[in-house]
Amino acid sequence: MFDWIQNFADWLIYSVFDIGADTHLGTALNFFIYDTIKILILLFLIVFLMGILNAYLPVEKLKDFLHRKKLYGLEYFFASVFGAITPFCSCSSVPLFIGFVQGGIPLGVTFSFLITSPLVNEVAIAMFIGMFGLKATLIYVGSGILLGTIGGWILGKFNLEEWLSEWVKKILGSKMEQDGIDQEKQSFRQRLPEITQGALDIVKGVLIYVIIGIAIGAAMHGYVPENFFGEYLGGGQWWTVPVAVIFAVPMYANAAGIVPVIEVFVAKGVPLGTAIAFMMATVGLSIPEATLLKKVMSMRLIGTYFGVVTLFIILSGFLFNMLL
Repeated sequence: MFDWIQNFADWLIYSVFDIGADTHLGTALNFFIYDTIKILILLFLIVFLMGILNAYLPVEKLKDFLHRKKLYGLEYFFASVFGAITPFCSCSSVPLFIGFVQGGIPLGVTFSFLITSPLVNEVAIAMFIGMFGLKATLIYVGSGILLGTIGGWILGKFNLEEWLSEWVKKILGSKMEQDGIDQEKQSFRQRLPEITQGALDIVKGVLIYVIIGIAIGAAMHGYVPENFFGEYLGGGQWWTVPVAVIFAVPMYANAAGIVPVIEVFVAKGVPLGTAIAFMMATVGLSIPEATLLKKVMSMRLIGTYFGVVTLFIILSGFLFNMLL
């Protein structure tokens, strides 16, 4: 499917620029050209398809639906799925999380969204398909949604509302009237320009992260010794997954920036499950996210949230290594 891109990268680097295929620079640049073109094509196509879905699933209507309906636990799954189809990193998910809380949606349901949104989105899906294939992508997406569903349900059972910030408690304590505004129904043809522009805007917004991430991955691919990562994380020992997750938690990157690095991890001998766990911890838990969450949560609640999600990501890493 992508042979033409590889042929173009080979022609450009090895023929036009006359850089040897057996050199570190040639290997790195070839990787960079190939992955950049492939990922941007996949990214636009999948973001475009998700844009169509989002156009017919407005946020306000979803909030209202979850608030009014008794779904017997399915609300956690629906919130997690919604998190998966929204193109947000951990920090950009927080404002929408605040909107959920303000709208009166149960805290556990909002956590399901907050957990899944940065872990699984069209950016990560597009890159995963191109780099690891359909099977790994389906396991990654399914486990991310399951992680958000179960994590939100567990956090909801803790009755953590009292650990919300005073600002949120004041909002929840007062009844706020919400005006229902009927959106004008438009045909698909009428919405198509807006959906296309939205997809382009998302691609533009993450373009710098894609390029930086692929550049880092290309440098690692071309210059890092073959056994460097395999020596420390590739032995398959039980402790490699927790170590990878713990090291990743203080870091911050979105899926566009970290997935190309993960590809190189795997190429260098790190098990795919360990690499995905590292990625999930990097995109799903970060210091900037914790800073933003202080607006709506106490430090006690932030610590509980981070602890539960960290544990679940570690368990997911073990599961990935068993299945992949």
